[in-house]
Amino acid sequence: MAFLGSTLRRMVTAVRPPRSPLCRTPARSCSSEPTKEKSVPYEKTLKQNDRASSGPTKPLPRSADAVVIGGGSLGCQTIYHLAKMGMTNVVLLERDRLTAGTTWHTAGLLWQLRPSDVEVELLAHTRNVISKDLEEETGLHTGWIQNGGLFIASNKQRLDEYKRLMSLGKVYGIESHVLSPAETKDLYPLMNVDDLYGTLYVPKDGTMDPAGTCTTLTRAASARGATVIENCPVTGIQVRADDLGIKRVKAVETAHGTIETPCVVNCAGVWATKLGDMAGVKVPLIAMHHAYVVTERIEGIQNMPNVRDHDASVYLRLQGDALSVGGYEANPIFWDEVSDKFAFSLFDLDWDVFTQHIEGAINRVPGLEQTGIKSTVCGPESFTADHKPLMGEAPEVRGFFLGCGFNSAGMMLGGGCGRELAHWIIHGRPEKDMYGYDIRRFHNSLTDNQRWIRERSHESYAKNYSVVFPFDEPLASRNMRKDPFHQVLTEQGCVFQERHGWERPGWFNKDAPAPVKDYDYYGAYDNKRNVNYKYNELLGKEYTFDFPPHHDVIKSECLSCRHGVAVFDMSYFGKFYLSGPDAKKAADWLFTADVNKKPGSTVYTCMLNKRGGAEADLTVSRLEAGAANLPLAPESNGDVYYLAIGGGVAEHNWNHIRTVLQDQGFHCRLTDHSEDMGMISIQGPKSREVLQEVLDTDLSNDAFPFSTHKVVKAAGHWVRAMRLSFVGELGWELHIPKDSCLPVYHAVMAAGAKHSIINSGYRAIDSLSIEKGYRHWHADLRPDDTPLESGLAFTCKLKSSIPFQGRDRLEKQKEEGLRRRIVCFTIDEKIPMFGLEAIFRNGVPVGHLRRSDYGFFIDKTIGYGYIRSPDGGVVSADFIKSGDFTLERMGETYKAKAHLRSPFDPENKRVKGIYA
Repeated sequence: MAFLGSTLRRMVTAVRPPRSPLCRTPARSCSSEPTKEKSVPYEKTLKQNDRASSGPTKPLPRSADAVVIGGGSLGCQTIYHLAKMGMTNVVLLERDRLTAGTTWHTAGLLWQLRPSDVEVELLAHTRNVISKDLEEETGLHTGWIQNGGLFIASNKQRLDEYKRLMSLGKVYGIESHVLSPAETKDLYPLMNVDDLYGTLYVPKDGTMDPAGTCTTLTRAASARGATVIENCPVTGIQVRADDLGIKRVKAVETAHGTIETPCVVNCAGVWATKLGDMAGVKVPLIAMHHAYVVTERIEGIQNMPNVRDHDASVYLRLQGDALSVGGYEANPIFWDEVSDKFAFSLFDLDWDVFTQHIEGAINRVPGLEQTGIKSTVCGPESFTADHKPLMGEAPEVRGFFLGCGFNSAGMMLGGGCGRELAHWIIHGRPEKDMYGYDIRRFHNSLTDNQRWIRERSHESYAKNYSVVFPFDEPLASRNMRKDPFHQVLTEQGCVFQERHGWERPGWFNKDAPAPVKDYDYYGAYDNKRNVNYKYNELLGKEYTFDFPPHHDVIKSECLSCRHGVAVFDMSYFGKFYLSGPDAKKAADWLFTADVNKKPGSTVYTCMLNKRGGAEADLTVSRLEAGAANLPLAPESNGDVYYLAIGGGVAEHNWNHIRTVLQDQGFHCRLTDHSEDMGMISIQGPKSREVLQEVLDTDLSNDAFPFSTHKVVKAAGHWVRAMRLSFVGELGWELHIPKDSCLPVYHAVMAAGAKHSIINSGYRAIDSLSIEKGYRHWHADLRPDDTPLESGLAFTCKLKSSIPFQGRDRLEKQKEEGLRRRIVCFTIDEKIPMFGLEAIFRNGVPVGHLRRSDYGFFIDKTIGYGYIRSPDGGVVSADFIKSGDFTLERMGETYKAKAHLRSPFDPENKRVKGIYA
C-alpha cells in the first residue's frame, strides 16, 4: 500500500511542468500515483447503469409553470422550495440521474460562518432544511452529521479574521469559540499545534450527504405535486418575442417531447453555459478539475470536527473513520471540452497539481504520513469571476433564471439559494439582498469576454482560502474599461480600484506611479511573475485589519476636500437617458421622489421593488425638450430625464428600469451614454472660486442653487454642470463629452493651483460620505432595506397622491412603525472598523454594522448599522436614546455613541455654501 508521505516524497522528485491554462487535453495520471481507485466515499450514490438508456422515468407534461433543468443540489433545492411556496405545477428535468453531474462527488461540508451577513443567513437556512425540516416532512434522514468545524490560524491576521466571524455570529446566535493551541490539541488530539496561533471552533457545523439530501428534497417536492423526471436531456429552449419585441421563454424541448413554459431555471452546473447558449443567454462560468483524496482508516479520528487550514489551503473532512483531504491550488486544471456524456464520472487525479495539499495535510495531522490512500475523487466544478454564484433572471431573456456557478459550494449554499431563487421566480425579486449573486452584478461587456472569465475565475479559485481583507483588489483582467482621465491620473500616482470592469481612482500614491500590469496567473502555467510591481506592493500593504500605512494619505485627501478643494474622477458612473411618450408616467412610477419639477432641476431619489426595498439610489435631472446635442442631451419633443447612477451597479440599475418599463407596458426609450462622457466632481469650500474661472456662468447661490444643472461652457467646451455633492461640501459635477475631458480637467487643475487643489479617490469618498451620513447602495442601503428604515423618507413623495412602485408597502410600514432602522455610531478609540461588527444594546445583540470607516474631520471611527428590538417591537427614537450601546470588533468590546443624525454638519449648511 502507498502512503501519503511516500507519495509526497516521490512527487517532489518527479514533478513535470504545470499544464498551460489553455490546455485542452484530459488529465493524465503520473506513474507515481499511489492508487488507481476512483470512487466517492459515500455508502450510497444514485448511479444506476441500467437506467441510462431507458428513457424518461415519467411522462412529460404538456406544460408547466416552471421547468428546472439539472438534478443536482440547486435544482433539487429550487423545486422543493417552489413547491413549498405553492407553485406545484413545476417540473425538474435531469439528463441522467439526480446528482450525476457534480453534486454526487461533492465533499458536502457546511460551515456556518462567512464574512457576509447574507451568506450566514443562507447557510443557516440550508442547515435547517437538511438537519430538521426535511426529516420532519418526510420522516427520512438526509445524512446530515453534526461533527463541528475547526478553522486553523497560523498567524495573527488569520485569527483576527476568524474573530470577525465570531463577532458576527453572535448576532445570529451561532456558537463559536476561539481556542488556544493547547485547547485545540485537547479537542483534536491527532493535530500538530506547534505552528498554530489559535483556532475557531464552531460546534454545530457539519457534513451533508449529496444522495440522501437530493433524494429527500425531491420526495418532499413530489409530495406537494412537483414532477421530477430523470433520464431526460434537454435539447433546446424555445424563445419568442412578444408584441413589444421582448424575448421571453416559450418552451423546453427534449427528444421525448416539448414542455410549454414561461419559466426555465438553469441549474445545470458545469453544463450551464451550453444550456444558456440554447436560449441566447450568456452564462459566465468556467469548468475546472477539483479534487480530494480519501484515506484509509485512521485510529482516533472518529467524531473529530472538519478542519479548514486556510493558510495551507487544505481541508480535512471527516469520513467515518477516515479523512477526505482537498483544497485549492494556484494551478488548477481547466476543463475546456465539457462533455455531455460525463455523468457519475471522475478524472484521473493529476498528482503534480494535488501534491501541495498532501504536504499541508501531513503537517496538520502528522499521522497521515503513514496512512494509505483508499481512493481519489477528481471531478469537474464550475467557477466564476468572483467566486460567487450566478443567480436571477438573465438580462437577455425574460423568464430564463440562473441558479449555477456555485464554486464547489452548491451543497452548502443550496438551501438558502434555492429558497431565494424560488421567491425570485414567484414574486419577481428575492427576499434577501442577493445582489452579490445576481447575474446583473456583471457588466454585459464582460459576461462573454473569455479572457475576463478565465483570468478572474482562476484568481478567485487560487485565492479562495486567502484572508478576506477589506480593501483587496483583483489583479486579473484589469484595464478592461478605462475613462479619458486614466493615463494622466496614472502618471500622478493613482492607485486604481476595479468596479464593473472600470478602473476608478482609489487613492493617490505620492511616491511613484503604480500602473496595473497584465495578469501573470501568480506564476502558474509557466507564466513569468510580474517583478517590480508597485501596484501589487501597495495592495500587499493593505493586507491588515489595522489602519493601512497610507492612512495619512487618505486623511490628506479628505481634509483637503473639507478645508480647500479636491477633484474626484467619477467617470465610471452610469449615464442614462429616459425619454419617449410615457417617460413622465415611467418617472413617476420608477422614482420615489417627485422628479417632475421644472427643467433644470436635479433630484436625489430611490427606486424600489414591489416590497418597498431600495433597488437603487441615484440622481435624476429633468432636461429641456429639444434637438439632440449628444452626448449631453438626446432629441426629444416631450419629457426627458438624465439618470446618473453609481458605476458599480449600473448594469443592475439598467435592468431594473428596463424590467419595470416592460412589466408596466410603458412606451419609453432608455439609452446608455456611460462610455461617451467622463465626469469629474470638484468639491470643497474653494470649489466655487476655482470653477468660476473655468465655467462661463454665474455660480452664486441665487444663480446656480443646489440640486440644479445647466449646460455651460468649460474652457471653451460644452459640459453639463450639476450642483451636487456626494461628500457633503459645496461643489459641482461636470459631465463632459469624452473628447473634451482632458482639456476641461487641465483647466480645472490650472485654476485650482493657487488653492492647492488635489486629486482624490474613492477611498476618500467612502470616508467623507459616511462622515456626512450619505448612503452607499449595497452597503447601508440594500434591496431588503426600505427608505423609511434607512433614513431616506425625505426621498419619498408620500405627501403627494402620485403612485410609485413600493408605495403601498411604505405606507403600511409607516402606519405600523419601524421594526428596524439604521443608526449611526461613533467610538472614541482610534481603531478601524470595516463593517460586520456586532452591535449590542444593554448587553444584548441587536444588529451589526453594515458599513464603517474613519471620519477624519470629526476624528472618529464611524459605523452605520440596522438595529432591531429584542422583543420584535417598534424601534423608536426613545429606544435608541435610552440604550447603552457597544460594538464588538474581533471579540473586543468598545463603548459606542448612537446618533439619530449625522454628527458632521447635521444642518446641511456646507452643501449650501454656508461655512462658519
